Amino acid sequence: MAKDGAVSPYQVFGRAEWAELRNGTPMTLSAADVERLRSLNDPVSMTEVEEIYLPLSRLLSFYVEATQGLHAATQRFLKVRQEKMPFVIGLAGSVAVGKSTTARILKALLARWPSSPKVDLVTTDGFLLPNATLAAEGLMERKGFPESYDLPALVAFLSDIKAGRPQTTAPVYSHLVYDVVPGERVVVERPDILILEGLNVLQTGRPPKDGKATQFVSDFFDFSIYLDADEAVLADWYVTRFLSLRETAFRDPQSFFRRFALVSEEEARDVALSIWNSINLANLRENIAPTRERADLILRKGASHAIETVMLRKL
Repeated sequence: MAKDGAVSPYQVFGRAEWAELRNGTPMTLSAADVERLRSLNDPVSMTEVEEIYLPLSRLLSFYVEATQGLHAATQRFLKVRQEKMPFVIGLAGSVAVGKSTTARILKALLARWPSSPKVDLVTTDGFLLPNATLAAEGLMERKGFPESYDLPALVAFLSDIKAGRPQTTAPVYSHLVYDVVPGERVVVERPDILILEGLNVLQTGRPPKDGKATQFVSDFFDFSIYLDADEAVLADWYVTRFLSLRETAFRDPQSFFRRFALVSEEEARDVALSIWNSINLANLRENIAPTRERADLILRKGASHAIETVMLRKL
């Protein structure tokens, strides 16, 4: 971030400071809801929801209201009447940082606003190229890197969402078989709010050399969040999750990682560290972390998984 004495584009809040901004926003989730929404080895608590996510939900309500007001002003200027456009939230961060839990909690909180908005959640995993394509192009070891996604399809999906298309669809990804599910689609029908969660959603990439116009995923965001943690902490979380999956999902006969359920814990740990260092850490350093400062909000976690610092971009 900003060096000592330098001006930062972010306003930084400690946990206690941020929690005060809840300003009486009611808790609409139960302990059972939070238990259901959190991912494996991501021990988010009710206190975390109250102190971090409720203030964030309140902030987002202001952003949504302001965006809708701007849309209405534009309609008055153009003398037209159009459906309001969906508010799109992008959520980025490393593997194992807890994006899925954050996305699900936000979705549940936003959907329980008094206005009862329709909130959908889509992950970019479904837009990964099929394993057969990745293998044919020598990209299996680059899975999760920008080149492993069908970016034109993802951009087209977001374009349809923002255009107000009554119904659009997205591919479905199975973490069990570690591949896109052929022929299976999730249907998205004109949401009020869409949360798009993925590793590289804040990346822009390089424009085409032929001068043709292009769009990036982040062009469609009304608000963006980056979930952050130290590399060493992320590595530990990844290995811990891998060992937990070895005792659960990896034991499923259909699991892509079935073979790792049959090795010793020490061997599994070595495999997890190897995958982390050669793929996930490389992707984090090359592609994910460099986009952190493009986010409107950065949530920084400590080793306990708790969010310790909140950084909000100044308008």
